Amino acid sequence: MVQVDLELPSSFDPFAEAKESGAKEYVHIRIQQRNGKKSLTTVQGLKKEYSYEKILKDLKKEFCCNGNVVQDKELGKIIQLQGDQRKNVSHFLVQAGLAKKDQIKIHGF
Repeated sequence: MVQVDLELPSSFDPFAEAKESGAKEYVHIRIQQRNGKKSLTTVQGLKKEYSYEKILKDLKKEFCCNGNVVQDKELGKIIQLQGDQRKNVSHFLVQAGLAKKDQIKIHGF
């Protein structure tokens, strides 16, 4: 018989390497369906040092829609806008230099 000495790690984190190496922080732009044709666009993952209120003010003025900033326990600050503004917000963030095109993830139907 051949004896094999193997040590199995008790807890393995497959994302530990990505966390240490400073992986990309993505900006997630999602759409949530409300009632009927109404929808809500959410933006999360922007850097914490940005002023969310100023970004929101510019977004509202640019797209002629209403919105607000919501504080979430797990996700931090989230920008909410009325309507389907996914493409507009993505283009705005790239033009303003707040995020690069490859850092933006657009979710939804």
